[in-house]
Amino acid sequence: QVQLVESGGGLVQAGGSLRLACEISGGAFMRSTTGWFRQAPGKEREFVAVTNRYRQPTYADFVKGRFTISRDSAKSTVYLQMNSLEPEDTGVYYCVADEHVIFSSRRMSAAYDYWGQGTQVTVSS
Repeated sequence: QVQLVESGGGLVQAGGSLRLACEISGGAFMRSTTGWFRQAPGKEREFVAVTNRYRQPTYADFVKGRFTISRDSAKSTVYLQMNSLEPEDTGVYYCVADEHVIFSSRRMSAAYDYWGQGTQVTVSS
């Protein structure tokens, strides 16, 4: 059974940084596309960033070079380094993983069968 466990969320002031981590067990991490979505209060869930088995990253436009996604295969963990955080980045961040993501669908939440429980990120102004 695939399990995703996120950590690293918290409260930070605008301009600060956080690093999220997601440890993935029970699945073929090496072959999976993994990454992050987020959901702000009152808004729909949206794509943030993913990285595929070849370590090719894809970012949402709003990231604007502020976030970096990476993966450590030895630890079966995917990271999201978030710098220059803005109040608009506040929300619950969800880790995702799936072995069968079609490249053209990588930004779509429906492409991922496995989700973590979410970690709260709050950015104060």
